Amino acid sequence: MDVNDLLVLGLAALVGYAIGAINPASIIARARGIDLTDVGSGNPGATNVARAMGKKIGITVGVLDVLKGLIPALLFASYSGGAAEVAGFAAVVGHITSPFLHGRGGKGVATTLGAVLGAQPLWVPFILVAFVIGYLVTKRVGMGAVLSTVVLFVAALLTPGLDATVFGVGLAVLVLARHRQNMSEAWHDWREHRRSRGEHGGEDTGGGGSSGEGQDPPGEDTDPNGQVADPGGRDRETGGKES
Repeated sequence: MDVNDLLVLGLAALVGYAIGAINPASIIARARGIDLTDVGSGNPGATNVARAMGKKIGITVGVLDVLKGLIPALLFASYSGGAAEVAGFAAVVGHITSPFLHGRGGKGVATTLGAVLGAQPLWVPFILVAFVIGYLVTKRVGMGAVLSTVVLFVAALLTPGLDATVFGVGLAVLVLARHRQNMSEAWHDWREHRRSRGEHGGEDTGGGGSSGEGQDPPGEDTDPNGQVADPGGRDRETGGKES
């Protein structure tokens, strides 16, 4: 690696970070007089924007966040794959640590998708399928993102080349770290669900009961075989004689 390569990588990191630091969610929200930190999760990302301003604007923000990762990666892909990966990775870091938001940026899911699309596009189908499965199973966008990030981690480990591995694993670690609360909440809800099912399963439904329940116990009017005895006690002998 010569000086020119180092300069290009440095420029890629700078450009990627600068583009990634721009936060469309906050810009649109402020234009509408909305403070995203007071809405839902408080996260300046597409999912929270959808809660605050509707799905159409949420989708728009999501697309813009994807482009923040895609554009820098494509800009430097013509120089080298490594430069594309540095630019994409820097865009995700910029999104998460945006100085315009005092270091409290988004969670990086959409921007990570854009970075991967620009630098390692073969990973994208697997990531998207994992996201859909995670969302359908848990009904949580955050857990869909977590599952797709795990797939990203695995894909990076299976791809030849140290630069690709570092790129994918680094992105996965960043995104998973930003989803700690989502994973904690999902784990808590799962445990509560299991505990609730266990409590209901242990309750007596009254379907069986003891074998003698509802029956008169043997007593003075019942013989040992369960038959009603002669109310007069033992049979009286009349002798058949008239008095």
